[in-house]
Amino acid sequence: MEKERENRPYFDENKNYLDDEPKPLFDRKKVIEEKVVIKRIRKEFLSYKEAEIVYSLQHKKLLEMADDCGALFRDGNVVRINRNIFDNYLENFHVPAGQYKTGGRYEKKALKERQE
Repeated sequence: MEKERENRPYFDENKNYLDDEPKPLFDRKKVIEEKVVIKRIRKEFLSYKEAEIVYSLQHKKLLEMADDCGALFRDGNVVRINRNIFDNYLENFHVPAGQYKTGGRYEKKALKERQE
């Protein structure tokens, strides 16, 4: 027993597809509203496990860095890391573009050379 095929055209022959205005892929206003909501619900204090995931650091290194910058908050057995303080501390390790470390010296590298 074979199933009967539906005789439906892929396109509606009576519709003019060229005159329709294309729909935008996303609503700009909705995206902006979602970004505002995400900033509001972004946690200020992270547990160790959460911080390890967010910053991709091992537990020991995370503890050392958070202690160095004063981002640790302890209340009994609960230890939290202040995300704002830790983010500002991590910015100190930012290396500007066009520089790399070799043999303890920083050498500037021209953009032209990198593009070749």
